Amino acid sequence: MVPALSSIIAGHVASFPGDALPIGAQHAARRALLDAYGVMLAASGLSEEAAPFARRARAAAESGPARLIGHGLRVPLETAALANGALAHALDFGDTFDAGPAHPHAALVPALLALADAEPAIDGARFVAALALGGDLACRLSLAAGAALDARGWYSPAALGLIGAAAGCGYLLGLDADGVRNAIGLALCQASFPAAIKYDPASHVRAVREGFAARAAVTGALLAREGVAAFAAPLEGPCGFFAQHAGGTPETDALLDGLGRVFLGQHVSFKPWPSCRGTHAYIEAALRLREAHAFDPGDIVKVEVVIGPVQTMLCEPRISRIAPTSAIDAKFSIPFTLATALIARAVTLDSFDVAARADRAILALAARVAPRLHPDWGRAQAASGIVTLELADGRTLTAEVMQAAGHPDHPLSDEALVEKFVACAGRAARPMAPEQAAILARRILILGTGDSVARLFDSI
Repeated sequence: MVPALSSIIAGHVASFPGDALPIGAQHAARRALLDAYGVMLAASGLSEEAAPFARRARAAAESGPARLIGHGLRVPLETAALANGALAHALDFGDTFDAGPAHPHAALVPALLALADAEPAIDGARFVAALALGGDLACRLSLAAGAALDARGWYSPAALGLIGAAAGCGYLLGLDADGVRNAIGLALCQASFPAAIKYDPASHVRAVREGFAARAAVTGALLAREGVAAFAAPLEGPCGFFAQHAGGTPETDALLDGLGRVFLGQHVSFKPWPSCRGTHAYIEAALRLREAHAFDPGDIVKVEVVIGPVQTMLCEPRISRIAPTSAIDAKFSIPFTLATALIARAVTLDSFDVAARADRAILALAARVAPRLHPDWGRAQAASGIVTLELADGRTLTAEVMQAAGHPDHPLSDEALVEKFVACAGRAARPMAPEQAAILARRILILGTGDSVARLFDSI
C-alpha cells in the first residue's frame, strides 16, 4: 500500500538526518533567519499594527522563557510566538517565494525562536535543519495548491506558512512521524485565513497575520509532544487541507519531487525594499529611469504600468492605492511605491509613515499612474513589470524588469543582507548599535553545531 501523503511528509520531516542537509540549503536557512530576525526587530519599533500584540504581552505581566523581540522582555512561549509572529510581515520586508506565492519563513522563524528560547540545549545545526525543512514544505505546498486557495477564498501565504511552521516545530522538538502529523493537524485546528484579509484596505490583519500562524504552530507541536492526536490525514484527507482549501487533490509531484534533496528555501527572494513583492519590479524600473535619464518628476504627464492578473490587487481599489490611509495599504500599492521611487529616488523604512503618505507630490504622481493588463502574465511574472513615462516635453521613457532584484537570479549578497539587518536593528523598539548588529548578523550566518540558538541572541 502506498503511504498517504500526510504520512510521507511527516515521515520525511521526522526522520530527516540533520547532517544530510546540503551546504547550500544550510546557508539559505541562515540567510532566512538573518533576514527575518532583522525585519522583526525593525517592526518592533515601527509597526503600528503589531504594537497591540506587544502591549498585550506586556500587560499580561507573565514571565516566561521566550524573548519579546525588540523589547528586552521574556514571556510565555505561545505569547512570544503570537507577538513576534505579528512582527514578521508587519513591514512587508521579509523574504518571499515568488513562484508560489509564499512567505515560507514569516511564521516559521518566530515559532522556532520561541521554542529555542525555552530549550537552550537546541543547537544551531538542528535549528537550521528545522528552518530548511519547514521553509521547503511551505514552498512545496504553494506549488501543489497553485492558485486554488485564492480562488476558493483563502489567503494562501499565511495558510501555507502555518503548515510549514508546524512541521518545522515538530522537527525541532524531535517528534516522530505521528507527532509531526498531529502537530500539523492541531495547528490547522487553530487558525483560519480568509482572503478578505487582503481585500479590505482597513484591515490590520494583512500586516500581522503570521502571528496567528506562529502561535498555532507552537501550540500544535507542544500538544502533539504531549500525545494529543489530531487526525490521520490533515493534508490529503476527504476533509483535509487540500479538500477544504484547494478544492481537491494536490499536485503531488510538486510536493514530493526531490524531497529531502532539493530545498526550495534556496530559491526565495530577499527584499531590497519594504513593500509587497509585486511592487518591486516597478520600484526598480523607476529607479533605473531616474538613473538613466534627466527629467523632473513634476513634468511626468502619465505613468503606464503593465501588470499581470496577480498584480491587479496592487492597483485596485484605485482610491486606496493612490491615497493609502495606512502603512500596509501603501506597501500594497504600485502607484504609491512607484511615485515614491520616482520622486525620492529611494523606497525605505521611512517611506510609509504618516508624513510620507501625506506628501502632496507623491500623491499627485500616484494619481497619474494607469495600469494596463497583460492577460498572459501569470505566476512566473509576479515579480515582473514594465513602466512607461510620458513627459511634458514629448519624450516617452520605458523600463522593463522581468525579475526584480532579490530574486535568486539577481540575489542580494550576504553583505547586503548584513547591511539590511544593521539598518533594521537600528529601528527596533530598543535600537541596536550598528557595531553590535553587524557582529550578531555575522554570527547568525555561521550558526551551526554546538551553538545554542538561545544564547546566540542573548550574546548581544
